[in-house]
Amino acid sequence: MAMLFRTHLKLARTSIKENRTRSFLTCLGIAIGIASIILILSLTGSISKLISSELESIGSDLIVVRPSSTKDGITSVIEELTSSNSFERSTLKVEDTKSISEIEQVTVAAPIALSVNTITNEDNTVASATILGTTTDFFTMEPLAFRYGTALSEKNKETSVVIGHMLSLYLFNTSNPVGRTLNFHGQRFIVVGVLEEVTDSINFNNIDYNNILIMDVNVLNDLIGSLQVQQINAKVANTSELASTAEAIQKLLLEQHSGDTNFTVSYGDAIAHPASSLLNIISGMLAIVASVSLVVGGIGVMNIMLVSVAERTHEIGIRKAVGASSRNILMQFMFESLIMSILGGIMGIILGYILAFFASSITPFAPYISWQILLIVFATTIGVGVIFGIYPAIKAASKNPIDSLKHYR
Repeated sequence: MAMLFRTHLKLARTSIKENRTRSFLTCLGIAIGIASIILILSLTGSISKLISSELESIGSDLIVVRPSSTKDGITSVIEELTSSNSFERSTLKVEDTKSISEIEQVTVAAPIALSVNTITNEDNTVASATILGTTTDFFTMEPLAFRYGTALSEKNKETSVVIGHMLSLYLFNTSNPVGRTLNFHGQRFIVVGVLEEVTDSINFNNIDYNNILIMDVNVLNDLIGSLQVQQINAKVANTSELASTAEAIQKLLLEQHSGDTNFTVSYGDAIAHPASSLLNIISGMLAIVASVSLVVGGIGVMNIMLVSVAERTHEIGIRKAVGASSRNILMQFMFESLIMSILGGIMGIILGYILAFFASSITPFAPYISWQILLIVFATTIGVGVIFGIYPAIKAASKNPIDSLKHYR
């Protein structure tokens, strides 16, 4: 059996070497499909790891309340992450935050109310700045680092703001504008803090902290009116009471919202929605594209193998005449198909991670390498070799030895 294996391997290698250009192009077709899969799995794995790391840094004692959507899952998720007014029909209010904070197991709660408005100073204007209205408790819950200054406090919250690193550069042309003033809705505010630059662009709050202006939620509501809360974050005293506290929040809000279930209460891994949901949608769509390219590569393998069978009909006749069985012929051509697929898979892994490292240089997502990805790629490569090599191998094995011996190229 071992000798037969070595013989098939030797014959396959000889055939591939005799047609190097053709074999290379065939392997390249497989490599492109495999590289696409590697790139998709690497980037999605990196994003998933980023979200998981953020949730771990926040802790397992967090409960998040968000408005619910009546739209279907895909439409809802895409709208939430692409529209600045995605929650314009939110029924959550600042008063809900206060009620939640009064629940016995809740240690602290903070609202997230986002608005897009124009802010100015004496020199520059930012026409579409994202304004975050919240409370001072927000800074105790979020692991935000400050480059300069401090967070809002109860003493200065009505006249002060905190801004992100990039917004500071756009508005003040400096990274340290602490003590300077800006104008918003006709009122002047003092910058008391500048956030450290954030490299992780994805977070469960769906906030770009590099381009944010943070102010007191009640002041924001007084200025623009009809402010709606997109999210409420709450921390519990004991993680063992997380589920029961979530139920208590659910019951409380149902009472305050007249029984309408126009909100969702999430904790644990469910907090990552909608970022993780959008990730799954994008991954699925990209996987379909990668599958198409892989099928095209597999068809290339089948085409080349059929050409090889036609060219080696006389050889097949000779082998059968000297005692080779149909099974031996079948295995010979299956070996060739598998070897080309495996070579294409190896090329695809290398190409895929080159693309992943290139993508990491222009995005905040580092390449993600794991044995699970390599196992998926290996299984896919073997599958392509078997599926698209079986028909040419059967065709070769079923040839009549007498007719094959009469065939000449």
